[in-house]
Amino acid sequence: MAGVPQLFAGVMSGTSLDGVDAVVADFAPPDNALCTLRGCAHVGFAPNLRTELLALQTSGPDELVRAARSANALADVYAQAIGMACRDAAIDARAAIAVGVHGQTVRHRPAEGWTWQINNPSRVAELSGITVVADFRSRDIAAGGHGAPLVPAFHAALFGTTDRHRVIVNLGGIANITDLPLQGPVRGFDTGPGNVLLDDWCSRHLGTAFDADGAWAATGTVDPVALRALHAEPFLALPPPKSTGRDLFNPAWLDAHLAALPWRGTAPDMQATLTAFTARTVAAAIKMHAGNAVEVFVAGGGARNATLMRMLATLLPGKRVVTTDTLGVASDYVEALAFAWLAREALAGRPGNLPAVTGASGLRVLGGIYPR
Repeated sequence: MAGVPQLFAGVMSGTSLDGVDAVVADFAPPDNALCTLRGCAHVGFAPNLRTELLALQTSGPDELVRAARSANALADVYAQAIGMACRDAAIDARAAIAVGVHGQTVRHRPAEGWTWQINNPSRVAELSGITVVADFRSRDIAAGGHGAPLVPAFHAALFGTTDRHRVIVNLGGIANITDLPLQGPVRGFDTGPGNVLLDDWCSRHLGTAFDADGAWAATGTVDPVALRALHAEPFLALPPPKSTGRDLFNPAWLDAHLAALPWRGTAPDMQATLTAFTARTVAAAIKMHAGNAVEVFVAGGGARNATLMRMLATLLPGKRVVTTDTLGVASDYVEALAFAWLAREALAGRPGNLPAVTGASGLRVLGGIYPR
């Protein structure tokens, strides 16, 4: 019914492992837009939880028990973030129809037919009092797809236009692009690392979670030899559909490349080089697969990295390169909004994937539903 709010929440904790983003969105806004952000919240991970989630990226002792305990701890943080977003929206949680909760990816192996997002959606439903939709990627993988990226369908619904060829770039831990051409299918894929290598290098040398505003990278000099070595990664040359994660781009991957050089630069030089690596892999993907685009809108944590944004704009001359904030959509919360939308689609029985993006054999309704 017109004028009656359709409130859905969304929760995202990404590859960067910086914490949880939560939103409340109204999908029946008065201005005929797709949705309106009503409330938002961010809850950082406690250091011990972040450390454990990082450790679970690789095999180790007692993994099942540790993963189950981490799932419960994550559910508690998810419920906390949902409650904060509801309070920010000035609504009772029971007013939300459902919440989409992605979970925390610790393994992504679509070639083997599986992906693993740690989560306890039953616990989230119990704590939040809201119907939860979770496990979005598995159905697409069961249909032969990569299960990622899943945001292009939402990007098309929210940002698509009939007069401007656009590209949406998500600079999370892993970077992905969505091509929104004026004609033809929506396309999208993971391009390679976003912030994951930058954050790991920063943590290793500065003891901080990330390079705020890219200020540390700005003090270094890009090493062209190291940059060429990084670009030799075979994943970058693969055609889409494709997806990746910490299974590939991790500190061991970087150390192996540096050991093979050998590299003798400074830590800030490598931060500058890694920033350039992210910018160049994203720009190369846009040039190859969406070269006619005139606008590039950036979301995710990397949108706040001024050095990375400058590099990306320099590599894409003639294109407008700005954040999604210029479209009135907070760049920090685009992914959380996407999972609110995916929850809405699941409850309506509508497909949430794009086979042209993921490689699935057809359209599929995504997510398991856990009633409040």
